[in-house]
Formats: sequence, structure tokens, C-alpha cells
Amino acid sequence: MEKKGKKFMLLAAAASLTMAVAGCGGANNNNGAASSSSSAPAGTAASTASGSAPASAAGGEKTEILLGYYSDEKSDSKMKELIGQFTAAHPNISVKTQSAPYGQFYQKLDTQIAAGTAPDVWLSDGVYVMKYAERGAVRDLTDWIAKDLKADDYYGLEYNKDADGKYWGVPQGIQVGVLFYNKDLFDKAKVSYPTDDWTWEDLKKTAARLTVDAKGKTAEESGFDKNNVNQFGLTFFSITEGWFSVLKSYGGGVLDETGTKSIIDSEPNKKAFEWMVDGMSRGIITDPVDLKSFQSNTAVFPSGSAAMRIGLYARVLAANEAGLNYDVTLLPKGPDGKRSAPVIANSWVVNAKSSDVKAQAAWEWVKYWATQDDVQKQWAELGEAIPVKKSIAESDVFLKGGDKPANRQAFLDSLSFAQTLDVNAVWEEWVGKFNENAQRAFLGDQSIDEALKSANTDVQKVLDDFYKKK
Repeated sequence: MEKKGKKFMLLAAAASLTMAVAGCGGANNNNGAASSSSSAPAGTAASTASGSAPASAAGGEKTEILLGYYSDEKSDSKMKELIGQFTAAHPNISVKTQSAPYGQFYQKLDTQIAAGTAPDVWLSDGVYVMKYAERGAVRDLTDWIAKDLKADDYYGLEYNKDADGKYWGVPQGIQVGVLFYNKDLFDKAKVSYPTDDWTWEDLKKTAARLTVDAKGKTAEESGFDKNNVNQFGLTFFSITEGWFSVLKSYGGGVLDETGTKSIIDSEPNKKAFEWMVDGMSRGIITDPVDLKSFQSNTAVFPSGSAAMRIGLYARVLAANEAGLNYDVTLLPKGPDGKRSAPVIANSWVVNAKSSDVKAQAAWEWVKYWATQDDVQKQWAELGEAIPVKKSIAESDVFLKGGDKPANRQAFLDSLSFAQTLDVNAVWEEWVGKFNENAQRAFLGDQSIDEALKSANTDVQKVLDDFYKKK
């Protein structure tokens, strides 16, 4: 994979990586819902599900809600099946659905929110929950959660809690990052598999032994051609499955606890960047231009072109489809023993502009999803996310839900040190600015010190432009 003209490809790489962080729920490919009604705009699917039983006396008149979610054909079918089960159990509620592939769904949703016509309840990517909350688009669910849900029974409720202790969503499924590794590539190189005791330095040292150029030389050997790599030690990109966990485990980060101040220009972040830039400059870790040689940023590991990757749970689908012989373990520790894993809780949120009656009906759906074991089991069988109910996640339904990976417990163990992605109202905007500056350092076009200073300035401007005008 010849690396020529890197500097000329910088801006294109930055733009693609900003978009690549989205779509973290698994059901986000280009295969939309199978059908659409005449009332649905192009690119969406709309249908109505209602129970056949008459409206209950206690429930009064039947209430119809609009439920929105992103999906592919497989998940859309299962979602509609579960909605049918819900309406059968709640005959006083009918559900109209709006579904589409990930990008189309959110493009339409933004327009609907602005126009006041958004669904009464919708599935939010976890990175967007605080955006909707801070912009006044969704309801505060704190009281309902306290009344109807037992916090200790669930994973991820705290990921939708703001600095004031208010809850804005209920997780639909959890995605957390771990280290994926290709056992066949390790075996071929006669290298021991990763362990829970690894540091990032251990990872890079091992990755060098697993990085192979077009002539078969490893990154440890004399004559290794870092500009013509056939097999990378580690594939790495953007925030969720790249730099965020490294920064955090080194004691750094991007935003302070308020989410309104940049802390990028720091010594811990500098040390983390030195680790990343060294690996990329030696050809051990994929850099932004290397990724352009693949169909997508996520395709490197499933194609067998990398021995390891940082990956969310949803990445098991592609690895299994590719037939890889692989497993997973915890992400490495930082220099002081700190460990961090990226986590995203894709969540149900309730429209702030829906009437009280519709909002209550929407909450019944959210509560049904969270509390019913059978719902959790059926959704877990799709293999797209970690179940949010602990009793299901910690059972064989999840832990032995497939042949690979064998160590599914690593996903649950990682939740003990997982951290959300510094999400706020302008998350997409500041991630884009950070990536632009980080990639200059990754490609050697700017020093680490210069990149961090520039990123700090650019990110702070994004934050100030929103929060100082509120």
C-alpha cells in the first residue's frame, strides 16, 4: 500500500473520519426498511401497529404515537415484531413507525425537530442524546426512571445523565470498546495473544512483530518498508475506535467535566500523541491515508489486513461474517495503570414537544423495552449490542450467544472503566475540529505541540460559539 502524496489527502481524510464516528448501533448500513407507506417521504418507512383487543377502560381512548428508529432490513423486521408485541400488551396504544438507514434517519430527524414534527419517541445514537437535551428537543426522564426502573438492574443509565443529575434517555443497547485480535495472524508469527495486563507500550511492541511489508519483512527487521505495508499491527481511526481511549488512559482528554472547556493542550495528551505518532510513523498503526486503501475505515480488520483493532461490540458482526479466527480482551493500560474504554449507549428519548398523553404512551414503550426480559432476549439474538438489562447481559443469552468471540465477558468487564465520548450539544463540530488537527500530527505535517495548541483553540471556539450565546 504505497503512501504517496499524503499531505494532499489530508483534508479529504479529515472529512471522512468525522462522519465515520457515527452509526454506532450496528443497524446502520444502506439497506433500509423493506417497505414504505404512501404517507412516508422517500427513504423512510412508515407503518402502524396496534393491538387487536379493545381499548381498556382504565386507559380511556386509544393514543397513537410515532416511534422513530434507524435500521437495516433485519433489525427493522425484529423491531416491528417487538412493537406488535407491545401493542398487544397495551391495547390502548397504537404505534406508527418511521424508520430509515442511519444517515437518512438523522437527516430527516433534524428537519423534523426544527419543524416541531419529530416522532414522539425515537432511538438516538448515544453521542446525540446530550445534543438533544441541551437544545431542548427531548424530555427530562428523571422522575419516570426513578419511579419505574431500578437503576441497579441496568447497564448504561448513567451515560445519559447530565452534570445536574438529570436523565435524558434510557439505553436501548450498549456499545463498549475492547481490543480485537486475529488469532491466526498471532499464531503465524508465533506471538503470544494479548493479556489483560498489557500496557499501550506492550501493544505497540507486539504490533511491530505483526506488521509485515510487501516483501515479508516485519517492522522489527532491517529493510522494512513502512510505505508499503501489507499487514498492520493495529488499525486505528478517529475518536471512538482510535485516539479517545489512548488520551484517557494516559490521563488526558478533550473536555472538562462541564463539557464547555477544552483541556486538549496538556502534558498527558502530548505523551499519548507521542505514542500514536510514533506507531504511525513506523508503519505499525494505520494512519489516515493508509485507511484510504480500504473500502471503509472499519474494513481493515475483517479483511485480515490488521492483527488488532480497537472495536465496539457491533464489530463482531463483520468479524464473524468474514469468518475470522479472533477473540477480544480488555484495552491496554496507560503508563500509570489507568484504563479507559469508549462507551456509547444508543437510547430511547421522548420528544419534549409531544403532549403529556403521547409522552406517557411513549414512556410505556421505553419502559416495556427496558423491563421485559423477553424483549431483551429477542433483541440480543440479533447480535448488534450488549443488552441493557444486567440479568440478560450476564446470562448465556449474551455470553454464549455465538461461537465468536469466546471472551464476551471482556465487554461487560470493560463497562467498569468505560467513559462516554465527552458528548455535548456540539459534539460533532468539536470532533471534526479535533480530527483536522490530530491528523496533521499523525501525518507529520505539524509537530505534536503545534497540533495540540491549534486543536485546543479550534475546539474552544466551537464551544464558545454555542455556550456563550445560550
